[in-house]
Amino acid sequence: MKIFFSILIFFFSFSVYSYSQIAYIDMNFILNSSQVGKELNKYIKEISNEYSIDQKQIEKNLIKKEKELIAQQNIIDKSEFEKKLSILSNEINQYRSDKKKSQNSLNEIRLNNTKKILEHLNPIIKEYVDLNSISLVIPKKNIIVGKKNLDITDDVIILLNNKVNTLNFK
Repeated sequence: MKIFFSILIFFFSFSVYSYSQIAYIDMNFILNSSQVGKELNKYIKEISNEYSIDQKQIEKNLIKKEKELIAQQNIIDKSEFEKKLSILSNEINQYRSDKKKSQNSLNEIRLNNTKKILEHLNPIIKEYVDLNSISLVIPKKNIIVGKKNLDITDDVIILLNNKVNTLNFK
């Protein structure tokens, strides 16, 4: 009987020391709401607008050429029409290809610069976790329900804003 109580006390003593603090964090909110995140979004929007303006101008020219070609369909020779149609089709395919390249370029810029932000953010999160004796940090997207006091997102945003004011985005 004494052995049973000693084992029982032994296991209960471990359960007292096994308390660990868990927190959750919303990385998307941090990337969109911090100063550097807003700066990145603004930079991406500016590039996107530049691409959009160029693409709209090219699109207008292609539509104009298409209308001219349709208007000439019954006037010009069939072989001449086929030749012009082929040229227009090539221009349209080139436009689509360029549009896809610009979208891929924009996505690459977003990805690379998000990585830059995360390189600065990860040490900040580690420092915060160490200072507050947090054992586990879970992404908020994997949480169904959680107490608001376990959310460390706002604290991390404040630390990120204090430590990283601007980044050079390319």
